[in-house]
Formats: sequence, structure tokens, C-alpha cells
Amino acid sequence: MRAVSVSKAGDDQNDRAGAWSGEAPDALVSPALYEGIRVKRVVAYAIDLIIIAGLLTVMWVVGIFFVAVSLGLLAPVLALATALFPIAYHTSLIGGPASATVGMRVMDLRVVAWNGNRPGYAQAALQTVLFYVSVTIATFLVLTVSFFNPRGRCLHDLLAGTVTVNDLHLRAIPG
Repeated sequence: MRAVSVSKAGDDQNDRAGAWSGEAPDALVSPALYEGIRVKRVVAYAIDLIIIAGLLTVMWVVGIFFVAVSLGLLAPVLALATALFPIAYHTSLIGGPASATVGMRVMDLRVVAWNGNRPGYAQAALQTVLFYVSVTIATFLVLTVSFFNPRGRCLHDLLAGTVTVNDLHLRAIPG
């Protein structure tokens, strides 16, 4: 077995370096990567919802002023911004250097592409849109899929080619 090192966010030299070669490690080979993933993901999303709600509140307080000044002409812009903000929040943070939202960082989680690389913005956007579509259709039933695979991947992870892992354990993966 060999350990694989992953760069921390901000390490420009190895920012796109893969955590593993080939597909994601099996949960039987590296159980620490997937320990408690389901519960941690739910808590991380709850933290992110609180942050998004706070930021949307600020956006609405400022936005209502501009809607009033424009005599309502900017109301559609405010509505569109409200709808797109959660997608932009998740996409920018998952596709960014940390590969995790604020809630994921608090819970020591990281999203990686199936091959171990950091997901790009396009892959992060795909995962985010698929997540919100699946949550809209099936609410928390999206977690059901995670019980049928050992890595705890949800439907949006499978379709986007990503896997969420415990970040603390990502630095020493048996190869």
C-alpha cells in the first residue's frame, strides 16, 4: 500500500493533482474516506442553507431599495438573482480551490471528481443543478440512492461523476 498526498487549497503547484489514479477507492479498502458521509452531508447542507438564507436576506434588503427606486422595473432581476444565487454559491465553492462549500469545510468534507482530481466549475455546476433538480423532485429521497452504494454517492454525484469524501482522510489513501 502507498499513501497519496493531496495539496491543500491554495497550493498552486499541485492544485489540480489527483488524489488517486483510476476510479475512487473502494469503501472496503479505504473506509475512512466514506465514514459518516451521509450524516455529514446533511449537516453541511443545513449549514449552507443558513448561510444562503442570510445572504439572500441581505440581497433582498438591498434589492428592494433598487426595486423601489426603479418603480418596480428591477423586480424581475431580483427574482432571477434570488433563484440563481444558491446555484452560484455551490458551483463557485465546489469548483473553487477548496472543492467544498462552507458547510462542507465545517464538516471536513470535500468533493472530488471520480478520478480524484478537483472538479472544475463545469462539473461543479452540473452537480449543483442535478442536486437542485433532484431535491425539487424527490426532496430528501435523494439520499436513498446513497444507501445502495458503499461510497455514499447520491444520484447527482453519480450523474456528475463526483464523489464526496472525508477531507481529513484524503491525505493518506491506500493505493
